[in-house]
Amino acid sequence: MQRAVCMTSFQRRPHHWVIGDVHGCADALEQLLLRLPAGDRLIFCGDAINRGPAIEASMERIWGLVESGRAVWLRGNHEQDLISGLQHGDWQAERRLAGCDTFRQLGEQRCSQWFERLQHLPLAYWGEGWVATHAGFDPSSWQPDLRVRLDFWQNYDGRFGDVVIGHTPGPHVRRLHHIVMVDTGACYGGALSAYCPETQAVIAVPGLRTEQATPLPWFRARSPEPAAALS
Repeated sequence: MQRAVCMTSFQRRPHHWVIGDVHGCADALEQLLLRLPAGDRLIFCGDAINRGPAIEASMERIWGLVESGRAVWLRGNHEQDLISGLQHGDWQAERRLAGCDTFRQLGEQRCSQWFERLQHLPLAYWGEGWVATHAGFDPSSWQPDLRVRLDFWQNYDGRFGDVVIGHTPGPHVRRLHHIVMVDTGACYGGALSAYCPETQAVIAVPGLRTEQATPLPWFRARSPEPAAALS
């Protein structure tokens, strides 16, 4: 009698994809999600809100992925500014909210409904040999800092392995020693990009068209050099 041979297909461990600043680019987010492997984990590195034309649609899509267990949404400086504005009922907070695209698009009631979710967003996600956070770490305390740039770029010593960040837009996903920068300026006419820490692969889709895009921030030209492009 011939024995039946049981063949099992190899099952790889799910990978992670760290996604750069979405900034209300809901259409680009949908296109990116279509290209990412369905079983992999998604880490949104903050600043999902503000800038773009479809802020709440982006928020709802990302939060649905969070609730399904597929994604983690990290806090960025734009989420923090909205949280702070909603927490403090003084004139300075009201002034910040008046200039907030999220507050203008959603209104006070909808922003208040989002407040509970946003204030519990984590500051970092720790992988094996890498960590994702919005902007980097304060070198004086090595705690996550949502606004740091040059001080972190110049002083990070590799103690946490690779640090994958957004916050500072550039023309492509790029590496500076142990720092990988994944914000490619989707809301400024660039791309929306995802980076896999396990394989160093990059997947990118076009962001807003030029006529829709927010004016380019002054600091884009100040991104650290040299920084090797990842493709």
